[in-house]
Amino acid sequence: MSKFKKFRKRNVGFLFIIPWLIGFLVFKLYPFLSSLYYSFTDYNLFKGKSDGFTLQNYKDVFNVPIEKRALITTFKYAFMTVPLKLVFALFIAYILNFKLKGVNFYRTAYYIPSILGGSVAISVLWKALFSDNGLIRNGFAAIGVDAPHFMSDPKWALFMISLLRVWQFGSAMVVFLAALKGVPTELYEAAAIDGAGKAKQFFKITLPLITPVIFYNLVTQLVQAFQEFNGPYIITRGGPLGSTTLMSLLIYNNAFTSYNMGKASAQAWVLFVILMVFTVIAFATQRYWVYYSDDEEGGK
Repeated sequence: MSKFKKFRKRNVGFLFIIPWLIGFLVFKLYPFLSSLYYSFTDYNLFKGKSDGFTLQNYKDVFNVPIEKRALITTFKYAFMTVPLKLVFALFIAYILNFKLKGVNFYRTAYYIPSILGGSVAISVLWKALFSDNGLIRNGFAAIGVDAPHFMSDPKWALFMISLLRVWQFGSAMVVFLAALKGVPTELYEAAAIDGAGKAKQFFKITLPLITPVIFYNLVTQLVQAFQEFNGPYIITRGGPLGSTTLMSLLIYNNAFTSYNMGKASAQAWVLFVILMVFTVIAFATQRYWVYYSDDEEGGK
Protein backbone atom coordinates (compact mmCIF):
# COMPACT_ATOMS: atom_id res chain seq x y z
CA MET A 1 0.00 0.00 0.00
CA SER A 2 1.43 3.38 -0.99
CA LYS A 3 2.12 6.11 1.55
CA PHE A 4 -0.66 8.24 0.06
CA LYS A 5 -3.22 5.49 0.49
CA LYS A 6 -2.07 4.88 4.07
CA PHE A 7 -2.32 8.59 4.84
CA ARG A 8 -5.79 8.81 3.27
CA LYS A 9 -6.96 5.75 5.18
CA ARG A 10 -5.72 7.07 8.49
CA ASN A 11 -7.05 10.60 8.04
CA VAL A 12 -10.24 10.08 6.08
CA GLY A 13 -12.22 10.88 9.20
CA PHE A 14 -11.02 14.47 9.12
CA LEU A 15 -12.72 14.96 5.76
CA PHE A 16 -16.08 14.24 7.36
CA ILE A 17 -15.66 16.80 10.12
CA ILE A 18 -14.45 19.60 7.84
CA PRO A 19 -18.03 20.94 7.20
CA TRP A 20 -18.71 21.00 10.93
CA LEU A 21 -15.32 22.55 11.64
CA ILE A 22 -15.88 25.33 9.11
CA GLY A 23 -19.34 26.00 10.53
CA PHE A 24 -17.96 26.07 14.07
CA LEU A 25 -15.14 28.47 13.22
CA VAL A 26 -17.26 30.82 11.09
CA PHE A 27 -20.59 30.81 12.94
CA LYS A 28 -19.54 30.01 16.52
CA LEU A 29 -15.95 30.78 17.44
CA TYR A 30 -15.49 33.93 15.34
CA PRO A 31 -18.72 35.65 16.54
CA PHE A 32 -17.89 34.58 20.10
CA LEU A 33 -14.43 36.16 20.08
CA SER A 34 -15.40 39.18 17.99
CA SER A 35 -18.23 40.05 20.39
CA LEU A 36 -15.72 40.00 23.26
CA TYR A 37 -13.49 42.37 21.29
CA TYR A 38 -16.34 44.72 20.38
CA SER A 39 -17.60 44.79 23.98
CA PHE A 40 -14.59 46.94 24.91
CA THR A 41 -15.26 49.43 22.11
CA ASP A 42 -17.95 51.85 20.96
CA TYR A 43 -18.37 49.89 17.72
CA ASN A 44 -21.36 50.93 15.63
CA LEU A 45 -22.73 48.60 12.96
CA PHE A 46 -22.51 51.31 10.26
CA LYS A 47 -20.06 53.86 11.63
CA GLY A 48 -17.37 51.50 12.83
CA LYS A 49 -15.49 52.32 16.04
CA SER A 50 -13.19 54.97 17.38
CA ASP A 51 -9.70 54.10 18.53
CA GLY A 52 -9.06 52.70 21.98
CA PHE A 53 -10.60 50.26 24.42
CA THR A 54 -12.74 51.04 27.43
CA LEU A 55 -14.70 49.36 30.21
CA GLN A 56 -17.50 51.92 29.92
CA ASN A 57 -19.93 49.48 28.31
CA TYR A 58 -19.60 47.13 31.26
CA LYS A 59 -19.89 49.95 33.79
CA ASP A 60 -23.10 51.12 32.10
CA VAL A 61 -24.76 47.73 32.66
CA PHE A 62 -24.65 48.32 36.42
CA ASN A 63 -24.91 52.12 36.51
CA VAL A 64 -27.19 53.35 33.71
CA PRO A 65 -30.79 53.18 35.06
CA ILE A 66 -32.31 51.55 31.96
CA GLU A 67 -29.67 48.82 31.78
CA LYS A 68 -29.61 48.28 35.54
CA ARG A 69 -33.39 47.92 35.61
CA ALA A 70 -33.31 45.44 32.72
CA LEU A 71 -30.79 43.32 34.63
CA ILE A 72 -32.94 43.37 37.79
CA THR A 73 -36.07 42.58 35.76
CA THR A 74 -34.31 39.60 34.18
CA PHE A 75 -33.49 38.23 37.63
CA LYS A 76 -37.10 38.73 38.75
CA TYR A 77 -38.37 36.98 35.64
CA ALA A 78 -36.03 34.00 36.04
CA PHE A 79 -36.62 33.51 39.76
CA MET A 80 -40.37 33.81 39.30
CA THR A 81 -40.63 31.60 36.23
CA VAL A 82 -38.29 28.69 36.94
CA PRO A 83 -39.67 27.59 40.35
CA LEU A 84 -43.29 27.91 39.18
CA LYS A 85 -42.59 25.95 36.01
CA LEU A 86 -40.71 23.16 37.77
CA VAL A 87 -43.28 22.78 40.54
CA PHE A 88 -46.18 22.78 38.09
CA ALA A 89 -44.42 20.35 35.72
CA LEU A 90 -43.62 17.94 38.56
CA PHE A 91 -47.16 18.16 39.93
CA ILE A 92 -48.75 17.32 36.57
CA ALA A 93 -46.19 14.57 35.90
CA TYR A 94 -46.92 13.02 39.29
CA ILE A 95 -50.65 12.94 38.52
CA LEU A 96 -50.13 11.55 35.02
CA ASN A 97 -47.90 8.82 36.43
CA PHE A 98 -50.97 7.13 37.88
CA LYS A 99 -52.91 4.64 35.79
CA LEU A 100 -55.79 6.89 34.78
CA LYS A 101 -58.32 6.42 32.03
CA GLY A 102 -57.24 8.29 28.89
CA VAL A 103 -53.90 9.25 30.46
CA ASN A 104 -52.10 9.16 27.09
CA PHE A 105 -54.45 11.83 25.75
CA TYR A 106 -53.77 14.09 28.73
CA ARG A 107 -50.00 13.59 28.41
CA THR A 108 -50.20 14.71 24.79
CA ALA A 109 -52.50 17.62 25.59
CA TYR A 110 -50.19 18.92 28.31
CA TYR A 111 -47.13 18.59 26.08
CA ILE A 112 -48.56 20.53 23.11
CA PRO A 113 -48.09 24.03 24.69
CA SER A 114 -44.35 23.38 25.04
CA ILE A 115 -44.18 22.77 21.28
CA LEU A 116 -46.22 25.82 20.31
CA GLY A 117 -45.60 28.13 23.25
CA GLY A 118 -42.37 29.62 21.96
CA SER A 119 -43.80 30.47 18.56
CA VAL A 120 -44.79 33.92 17.39
CA ALA A 121 -48.40 32.83 16.84
CA ILE A 122 -48.87 31.75 20.46
CA SER A 123 -47.31 34.98 21.75
CA VAL A 124 -49.76 36.94 19.59
CA LEU A 125 -52.59 34.80 20.97
CA TRP A 126 -51.42 35.48 24.52
CA LYS A 127 -51.42 39.19 23.80
CA ALA A 128 -54.94 38.97 22.38
CA LEU A 129 -56.17 37.12 25.46
CA PHE A 130 -54.75 39.45 28.10
CA SER A 131 -54.66 42.85 26.40
CA ASP A 132 -56.93 45.65 27.60
CA ASN A 133 -59.54 44.70 24.99
CA GLY A 134 -58.76 41.01 25.10
CA LEU A 135 -60.96 38.02 25.72
CA ILE A 136 -60.11 37.68 29.43
CA ARG A 137 -60.92 41.27 30.42
CA ASN A 138 -64.03 41.29 28.24
CA GLY A 139 -65.15 38.10 29.93
CA PHE A 140 -64.74 39.63 33.38
CA ALA A 141 -66.52 42.80 32.21
CA ALA A 142 -69.46 40.69 31.02
CA ILE A 143 -70.05 39.48 34.58
CA GLY A 144 -69.50 42.93 36.09
CA VAL A 145 -65.96 42.43 37.36
CA ASP A 146 -63.31 45.07 36.71
CA ALA A 147 -60.24 42.96 35.92
CA PRO A 148 -56.69 44.33 36.15
CA HIS A 149 -54.98 45.72 33.08
CA PHE A 150 -52.77 42.68 32.66
CA MET A 151 -50.52 43.96 29.88
CA SER A 152 -50.60 47.74 30.46
CA ASP A 153 -50.11 47.73 34.22
CA PRO A 154 -46.43 47.46 35.30
CA LYS A 155 -47.54 45.51 38.38
CA TRP A 156 -49.02 42.74 36.22
CA ALA A 157 -47.14 42.76 32.92
CA LEU A 158 -44.03 40.84 34.03
CA PHE A 159 -46.12 38.22 35.79
CA MET A 160 -48.23 37.65 32.67
CA ILE A 161 -45.09 37.25 30.55
CA SER A 162 -43.79 34.78 33.13
CA LEU A 163 -47.08 32.92 33.03
CA LEU A 164 -46.59 32.31 29.30
CA ARG A 165 -43.29 30.53 30.03
CA VAL A 166 -44.82 28.56 32.90
CA TRP A 167 -47.59 27.45 30.55
CA GLN A 168 -44.90 25.80 28.41
CA PHE A 169 -44.14 23.21 31.09
CA GLY A 170 -44.59 20.21 28.77
CA SER A 171 -40.92 19.48 28.06
CA ALA A 172 -39.99 19.54 31.75
CA MET A 173 -43.08 17.44 32.52
CA VAL A 174 -42.05 14.71 30.06
CA VAL A 175 -38.60 14.48 31.65
CA PHE A 176 -40.13 14.33 35.13
CA LEU A 177 -42.59 11.67 33.98
CA ALA A 178 -39.76 9.50 32.65
CA ALA A 179 -37.96 9.84 35.98
CA LEU A 180 -41.06 8.97 37.98
CA LYS A 181 -41.52 5.81 35.96
CA GLY A 182 -37.97 4.82 36.85
CA VAL A 183 -38.64 4.79 40.60
CA PRO A 184 -38.87 1.12 41.75
CA THR A 185 -42.44 0.23 42.73
CA GLU A 186 -41.20 -2.11 45.47
CA LEU A 187 -40.03 0.93 47.44
CA TYR A 188 -43.59 2.27 47.50
CA GLU A 189 -44.92 -1.15 48.47
CA ALA A 190 -42.46 -1.46 51.35
CA ALA A 191 -43.27 2.08 52.53
CA ALA A 192 -47.01 1.35 52.37
CA ILE A 193 -46.52 -1.75 54.52
CA ASP A 194 -44.68 0.39 57.07
CA GLY A 195 -47.65 2.75 57.15
CA ALA A 196 -46.29 5.62 55.06
CA GLY A 197 -48.95 7.65 53.27
CA LYS A 198 -48.78 9.09 49.77
CA ALA A 199 -47.36 12.41 50.96
CA LYS A 200 -44.59 10.77 52.97
CA GLN A 201 -43.78 8.42 50.10
CA PHE A 202 -43.47 11.40 47.77
CA PHE A 203 -41.09 13.37 49.99
CA LYS A 204 -39.06 10.43 51.31
CA ILE A 205 -38.88 8.22 48.19
CA THR A 206 -39.93 10.02 45.03
CA LEU A 207 -38.17 13.36 45.47
CA PRO A 208 -34.76 11.98 46.52
CA LEU A 209 -34.71 9.49 43.64
CA ILE A 210 -35.58 12.07 40.96
CA THR A 211 -33.21 14.79 42.21
CA PRO A 212 -30.84 14.22 39.22
CA VAL A 213 -33.72 15.07 36.89
CA ILE A 214 -34.71 18.04 39.05
CA PHE A 215 -31.12 19.24 38.79
CA TYR A 216 -31.14 18.83 35.00
CA ASN A 217 -34.43 20.68 34.58
CA LEU A 218 -33.30 23.41 36.98
CA VAL A 219 -30.17 24.20 34.98
CA THR A 220 -31.81 24.03 31.55
CA GLN A 221 -34.86 26.06 32.55
CA LEU A 222 -32.70 28.67 34.26
CA VAL A 223 -30.63 29.13 31.11
CA GLN A 224 -33.78 29.43 28.99
CA ALA A 225 -35.37 31.94 31.38
CA PHE A 226 -32.35 34.27 31.32
CA GLN A 227 -32.40 34.19 27.51
CA GLU A 228 -36.15 34.75 27.07
CA PHE A 229 -36.93 37.04 24.15
CA ASN A 230 -40.07 36.15 22.18
CA GLY A 231 -42.66 36.93 24.83
CA PRO A 232 -41.45 40.40 25.91
CA TYR A 233 -40.66 41.40 22.32
CA ILE A 234 -43.92 40.33 20.69
CA ILE A 235 -46.39 40.97 23.51
CA THR A 236 -45.21 44.13 25.29
CA ARG A 237 -42.11 45.37 23.40
CA GLY A 238 -40.55 45.79 26.84
CA GLY A 239 -43.34 47.95 28.24
CA PRO A 240 -45.22 49.25 30.04
CA LEU A 241 -42.64 51.67 31.40
CA GLY A 242 -39.87 49.16 30.80
CA SER A 243 -41.33 46.66 33.27
CA THR A 244 -40.82 43.72 30.88
CA THR A 245 -37.55 44.80 29.27
CA LEU A 246 -35.29 41.80 29.84
CA MET A 247 -31.58 41.74 29.05
CA SER A 248 -32.15 39.80 25.83
CA LEU A 249 -34.57 42.46 24.58
CA LEU A 250 -32.20 45.26 25.61
CA ILE A 251 -29.38 43.54 23.72
CA TYR A 252 -31.58 43.30 20.63
CA ASN A 253 -32.58 46.97 20.83
CA ASN A 254 -28.99 48.16 21.18
CA ALA A 255 -27.69 45.88 18.43
CA PHE A 256 -30.39 46.16 15.78
CA THR A 257 -32.28 49.35 16.63
CA SER A 258 -29.50 51.66 17.82
CA TYR A 259 -26.79 49.65 16.01
CA ASN A 260 -24.57 50.03 19.08
CA MET A 261 -22.87 46.64 18.78
CA GLY A 262 -20.24 47.46 21.39
CA LYS A 263 -22.82 48.06 24.12
CA ALA A 264 -24.91 45.08 23.01
CA SER A 265 -21.84 42.82 23.08
CA ALA A 266 -20.96 43.92 26.61
CA GLN A 267 -24.50 43.25 27.79
CA ALA A 268 -24.42 39.83 26.15
CA TRP A 269 -21.18 38.99 27.90
CA VAL A 270 -22.54 40.10 31.26
CA LEU A 271 -25.52 37.81 30.69
CA PHE A 272 -23.16 35.00 29.68
CA VAL A 273 -21.08 35.41 32.85
CA ILE A 274 -24.21 35.44 35.01
CA LEU A 275 -25.37 32.17 33.44
CA MET A 276 -21.93 30.67 33.93
CA VAL A 277 -21.90 31.67 37.62
CA PHE A 278 -25.32 30.13 38.27
CA THR A 279 -24.37 26.98 36.39
CA VAL A 280 -21.12 26.60 38.36
CA ILE A 281 -23.01 27.15 41.63
CA ALA A 282 -25.58 24.53 40.64
CA PHE A 283 -22.91 21.96 39.80
CA ALA A 284 -20.89 22.80 42.93
CA THR A 285 -23.89 22.36 45.25
CA GLN A 286 -25.43 19.28 43.64
CA ARG A 287 -23.42 16.93 45.87
CA TYR A 288 -25.35 18.23 48.86
CA TRP A 289 -28.84 17.54 47.55
CA VAL A 290 -28.70 15.40 44.39
CA TYR A 291 -28.94 11.64 44.99
CA TYR A 292 -27.40 9.26 42.48
CA SER A 293 -28.43 5.62 42.78
CA ASP A 294 -24.88 4.37 42.22
CA ASP A 295 -23.55 6.47 45.10
CA GLU A 296 -24.80 5.71 48.59
CA GLU A 297 -23.57 9.07 49.87
CA GLY A 298 -25.95 11.05 47.64
CA GLY A 299 -23.55 12.29 45.03
CA LYS A 300 -20.50 12.97 47.24
